[in-house]
Amino acid sequence: MELTATTTRPPVIRELAAAWGFIRRWPVIPGAVIVLLIIMGVFGPQIAPHDPVISDARATRIPPVGMETCLRGKCKVGTWEHPLGTDHVGRDVLSRIIVGSRISLIVAAISLVVGLIVGTTVGMISGYIGGIFDEIVTRIVDIWLALPFLLVALLVVLIFGQSLGVVFVLLALLSWVGFVRIVRAQTLQLKQMDYVALAKVAGASPVRIIRGHVLPGVINSAIVIATLNVGNLILAEATLSFLGAGIPPPTPAWGVLISEGREYVSTTWWQTVFPGFGIFLVVMSLNFLGDWTRDRFDPRLRQLT
Repeated sequence: MELTATTTRPPVIRELAAAWGFIRRWPVIPGAVIVLLIIMGVFGPQIAPHDPVISDARATRIPPVGMETCLRGKCKVGTWEHPLGTDHVGRDVLSRIIVGSRISLIVAAISLVVGLIVGTTVGMISGYIGGIFDEIVTRIVDIWLALPFLLVALLVVLIFGQSLGVVFVLLALLSWVGFVRIVRAQTLQLKQMDYVALAKVAGASPVRIIRGHVLPGVINSAIVIATLNVGNLILAEATLSFLGAGIPPPTPAWGVLISEGREYVSTTWWQTVFPGFGIFLVVMSLNFLGDWTRDRFDPRLRQLT
């Protein structure tokens, strides 16, 4: 009688392998980061441990918890009262990061609403109608993409002043053009399909064809573009705030926090590092989520069975 040796993994290894497979199949970590961003953006003022605007001259430049810093012969030790330390005027860094996440959440909403709705609609109409209208829309998109966004933003802020409304309008104008090209190209392919020709023969109106036959074919790509576009808009807002043309003070925003702390990097590095890490974490999570969405819903790139 032959004996066959079988190797069985320990239960701990099997559970770790199953957990790793689940994490690879589903965007657990990026999803958790996005959920945390939403919670902080919605309930930021309620969950922030301190007022993000009021300064305290007695609590300036306190390091993060567990660390010690010495400046001009005076040493300070970080405590749990300010887990991420305080800035150069005594404001709690953690509270400013939590409340500042609301700006990033609003930027994400602008991308999803303006970019997804306006960009997708214009792309479908342009691709389906064609002719002179398609030519005009294509040239407008080409011209807008050729313009240096930062230069245009600085010029607009110089003319109209620095305000939340101006920043959001600039980001809305930036968000929709990325949808038009891809959605238009897919619409040009879809309108040649047999089921679209049959709908025309049956007497369906262009609006009904676009809504019922073209939109289902481009919506997956539009969602992927929106997910990837959010990260770019958050970086654009942070860049404008860093240059002094974005969110006006005293409203806390991650780009504003980095801009305010750039002169104190040698003494209070946590004032810029933690907001920068927050931007990095959110943008990377959105990019991973966009890649997963593309692989999951695009039949040509689907890798998960």
